[in-house]
Parts: sequence; structure tokens; C-alpha cells
Amino acid sequence: MSIEVNEPLTARVIELRRAIHRRPELGFEEHETAALVERELDALGVAHRRIAKTGVVATIEGAKAGPVAAMRADMDALPIGERSGVPFASEIEGKMHACGHDAHTAMLLGAAHVLVGMKNDLAGSVVLIFQPAEEGPGGALPMIEEGALDNPRVDGIAMLHVDSRLDAGAVGISPGAVSASADEFYVDIRGSGGHGGYPHTAIDAIPASAAIVLALQNVVARETDPLASAVLTVGTIAGGYRNNVIADEVRLSGTLRAHDPAVRDALETRLRRIVGGVASAYNVETHVRIVRGYPPVRNDAGLALRFARYLRERTAIRVEEQPATMGAEDFAYFAERVPGLLIRLGVRSAAAGATHPGHSARFRIDEAALPLGVTSLVLFATALIGGELGEDRVRGPAE
Repeated sequence: MSIEVNEPLTARVIELRRAIHRRPELGFEEHETAALVERELDALGVAHRRIAKTGVVATIEGAKAGPVAAMRADMDALPIGERSGVPFASEIEGKMHACGHDAHTAMLLGAAHVLVGMKNDLAGSVVLIFQPAEEGPGGALPMIEEGALDNPRVDGIAMLHVDSRLDAGAVGISPGAVSASADEFYVDIRGSGGHGGYPHTAIDAIPASAAIVLALQNVVARETDPLASAVLTVGTIAGGYRNNVIADEVRLSGTLRAHDPAVRDALETRLRRIVGGVASAYNVETHVRIVRGYPPVRNDAGLALRFARYLRERTAIRVEEQPATMGAEDFAYFAERVPGLLIRLGVRSAAAGATHPGHSARFRIDEAALPLGVTSLVLFATALIGGELGEDRVRGPAE
């Protein structure tokens, strides 16, 4: 199928992206962004509703009944001061679109423009999900709980994420795990304080904490299958009062990440066992708290393979199979409920200065990639509702 993203639409997508980029908003604060989305949808005559505080869900109904494709874009920014040097840089001190969510939202609006022009030829519907708070505290679950995948009931969902590992002009599609789970851990180590000159009269929490940090390295290095992806990082350590005082308490925090749910569970079990063992050896008390975050994103294998083949056979789009990352994405919750597909969009370009990774204050994208993103989203929607991605994996209108 030929999808044309013409120059006026490309210019509009870039204009929308830059407007959002100038006014970054953090999770569940995306009031201006949501209003911009609603104005664009109103101009297109697309029905929409607000859910999950600042989330927007819109539906484009085809001329005939049929399957329902959904596409999701996240809208929130990060608490980072921008140093990208672009002329449309953030106007809000300490906030920046450093992960490309401005582009995600603009491209999904661009796809809405194309799909509205095609709706008389569609035998099915397309749901557009503009989600808040992907960077935290998490907007996917609230949107799902408030019916983002219902009425109409969604058969398959895709999202597009810009990727500075991929050159502009390519998309990345991979079956199976594509992003990791992200859990937090907090460890309190309690001893008994005292004078630094009389260590035998106290129970020092600092050497105990150092031993815990070192022992935890064995969780991945010696207790996890080398072929399984896993991360245990201690990110903070805090304790002590001054040079001649023995610390009675130290606090650690860190992250646990995995692609496999079984490995994810094992990381927590092993962390608790090791902390408890070291605590016993050092005669300290410990308290471990685990905060479960996003689960791993697992692309539906059939959907990924079929869509990659569809693009290779019917378009000139360059499709690459990208390795999974240890980053996290709450798109995982959507993909747990219906067949899901996270698509990477290459935005790397030395000529455009787009070489810094996401979450960097210098992050940029090559805007020349935006039309390809719009095209990819439209092709996913039309291929799914057209039965091109495997009718065995989607429901028909009678179900």
C-alpha cells in the first residue's frame, strides 16, 4: 500500500513537534500538550475523550465494521535542563523533551491526518492513545483501567519510539523482549553508633553496607545465566555523620532489570537472601523494600514478524532487527493485554547533530525521519484492520 506523507503534512508534523518541544510538561501535568492534541483532533473532526487526568483517546471509524487497531504515543517530558542548542529549545527551566515524546505525539497526529483521509476505505477502526506519564509515575495502567482499550475493543496495538542507535531512514522491529522490567530496591542497614576511636564498642553500618554492595554483584555475575539479560545496579549509598563517628545507619538504593519475568523474580529473591546473609555476618539489622515498576515489553512474535515482512515486501522502508535494551517502557501493560508491537524509528544523524542518546541534555532528533514514522504508523493500522498481519491473531467484528 502506498501512503503519501506530503510536504504540507510533513511541515505540520514538524510544527506540532516543535510547539510541544518548547513547552515540556512532566507526568500528569501535560495540560498544554493534551489541549494541543485535542485542538488538532477537533480540526480533523475526530471524536475524542479525556481519561487518566491528561490522557486523550480518539477513534477514527472506517466506513465498514472490522478489526480495531490502536496506536499509542506518550506525551510527557523529563526533569532535565536542555542544552541541545536547537532554536526551538525548551522554554521551561529544568524540563526537556529528552526522549522524543514530542515527536511521538506529533507523528501520531500526523497519522491521524492520513487516516481521516482514508476512512471511507477502511473496514475497521483506529484508536489513537495519547498517554501521559510514561517517564513516571506511569500513565498506561490508569488509561487501561479507564477503558482505553475498550469501546471499541482493541485487537492489536503499536507504538513508535525514536532511537538514536538507528540511522534516520530505518525502522527497527524485533520479536520477543525489546525492553526490560524496571524495579527499585531500597536497603536500610542498621548498626550501633559510637566514637571512631573505639570501634569495638559499636556496630559499624558502613563496612556492612560495603560488603552488601560487593556481594550483590554476584547476583548477575555468578547466579544468573550468562545468556539471560539482567542488571542489578546500586545507584545511591548514604550514611555517616563525620570523620570520627561510627555510622549507625546506611541506606542503599538501586535498580533491578530483566527481560524474562522468571529472571526478574529470581533477582529479587537472590537480593533478599544475600542482604540477609551479609547482615548476619556483620551483626547488623537490615530492611529490604522492593518497588515493582514496569514489566518487560515483549513484542508479539507473530505480529512483529508479519509486520516486518509486510514492510519489506510492499514498501521501500529499511527494516532492521534491533537488540533489546535495558531501558523500560510502560507500553508493556498494553502489550500484556492485546498483541503489541514496539517499533523503533531511527533518528540518528551526524549532519543534524542527532548523535546523543535519549535522556541526555543534548538530545536531538533528525526531523527528516518524522514522515517515515507517520507512514509506519499508518501502515500498521491499515495492515492490521485489513487482515494483512495474520487473521489468526486478531478478532473479527462478530466476536
